[in-house]
Amino acid sequence: MFFFVALTILWLIHGYVAWRILPTLSIPSAYVYWGYIFIFLLSLLPLLPILLRFTGSETKIIDRISLFGYTSLGFFVLSFLILLLKDLCMQIFGIFEHLFKSDFIADNSKREFLKKSLSISVIGVSGVASIYGFHSSRKGPTIIEQNIFLENLPIEYEDFSIAQISDLHVGPTIKKNYVENVQKKIDHINPDLIAVTGDLVDGSVKHLSKDLQPFKDMIARYGTYFVTGNHEYYSGVDSWLDETDRLGMINLINENRILSKDGGNIAIAGITDFRAHQIKRVHRSNPKKALSNIDKNTTKIMLAHQPNSIYSVHDAGVDLQLSGHTHGGQFWPFTYPTKLANAYLAGHYNHHGTQIYVNRGTGYWGPPLRIGVSAEITLIRLKRKVAI
Repeated sequence: MFFFVALTILWLIHGYVAWRILPTLSIPSAYVYWGYIFIFLLSLLPLLPILLRFTGSETKIIDRISLFGYTSLGFFVLSFLILLLKDLCMQIFGIFEHLFKSDFIADNSKREFLKKSLSISVIGVSGVASIYGFHSSRKGPTIIEQNIFLENLPIEYEDFSIAQISDLHVGPTIKKNYVENVQKKIDHINPDLIAVTGDLVDGSVKHLSKDLQPFKDMIARYGTYFVTGNHEYYSGVDSWLDETDRLGMINLINENRILSKDGGNIAIAGITDFRAHQIKRVHRSNPKKALSNIDKNTTKIMLAHQPNSIYSVHDAGVDLQLSGHTHGGQFWPFTYPTKLANAYLAGHYNHHGTQIYVNRGTGYWGPPLRIGVSAEITLIRLKRKVAI
């Protein structure tokens, strides 16, 4: 079902672009015909590597196909959206002409020239946007600093720092050099604790373990903590939990750890992905279980991949939730549907007394594009909120 829906969407996007662009080009009809075939083949590329990975085939050649296919998809998605906007504007323009019974452009040849010029200009605009988005996605994350004030934070944890990474998506297009860049940036900021809030990988341990090796050098005084995202369940969650454990991360599967610093305590808890039970029933997300045996007056920080966990996490009495999943929308205009599908999109919010920070993603997923939404490593500093 997934592949049928995905293929339908891909054919719609590529087909619309081909239909609106190819006939406007001053080329022989035979070339237009071959253009349709070429674009049809391009539409299959994003799904081909996924199908091959389901059969157990993961190679460098497939990774290269993935990079080309996803980059091409980004270009066609942008072209599709710009063409839709252009065609909508032309329809509105035509309605105004009809209402006012006036031909703003009376000469049909000029009208056709305008339509062709606008259609062809879409290629240029989409191309420039794709190059910019590709560069933005591949250059690596920036450090975003965020102070979070907590009322019951022990004085010993004033300025306690947490580096949060999320949605790195190490896989077909994000490899070891990108991971090394992330590790070096975290090493430079030297946080007290590192939180990895899911979707670390897209692929098998066998194929990707070497790409994650730099994380063996990712060390923080109070530890590195990991919770599962939805993509871990698509990639063999049990194997990946073994691998993150081998890398020195502390897996929090609906459980917690108490941190002690100079006599003061706080709790770091973690829950499985919001929809983990749909793939692995025993991994049903359970905030109350994750907080078991914690004193009610202890400051509680919950790692939860999806922002939609905030409702049950708030009911469980948590002070701060750290999440990811949304990628901040990754590129316009997907910020809007992403916002509709999630409780919170990106950044810092207060949910009825439980604070939540949503990381915009340390990597990217699908098309290697980031437009208007930078990848990030979040450096959170805990502060005591003094009652007035």
